[in-house]
Amino acid sequence: METVLAASEIASDRRDRRLAYALLRILVGINLIMHGVSRMLMGPSVFAEKLTAQFGHSPLPLRGAWAFGMVLPAIEALLGMLLLLGLRTRAALVASLFLMMLLTLGVALVQDWSAAGLQLTYGLVLAALLFLSRYNGWSLDACLQHGKQ
Repeated sequence: METVLAASEIASDRRDRRLAYALLRILVGINLIMHGVSRMLMGPSVFAEKLTAQFGHSPLPLRGAWAFGMVLPAIEALLGMLLLLGLRTRAALVASLFLMMLLTLGVALVQDWSAAGLQLTYGLVLAALLFLSRYNGWSLDACLQHGKQ
């Protein structure tokens, strides 16, 4: 009886870990999507101009900041959608971490330490998701992998 109970507890624990992973992955996906979509609704050029103004006193070239501001919303929305669906999750997490590195570099150049701290928090969550990716069972990646077997 103890063996059956232990197996049941293991299965329940595994389901809970997969559920927790899926919910956190979806939460991060929604967050990224909404960053991108809200900026696209504002108008990419409006966001790019705000970004250029924010980095006007940094060593970054203004045209580069403007160009980055034009593409950032679409990148955020795309990465968020991939994470929300659990599609190409590993690649989306790695790309999101690189994006957070770029954003952290930018806000550090203008010495916006509260934004830098927030970027570190995002980075920590993304790194945790990458580290725990073995629990990515409720995702399109898992469905596609199961279909190959």
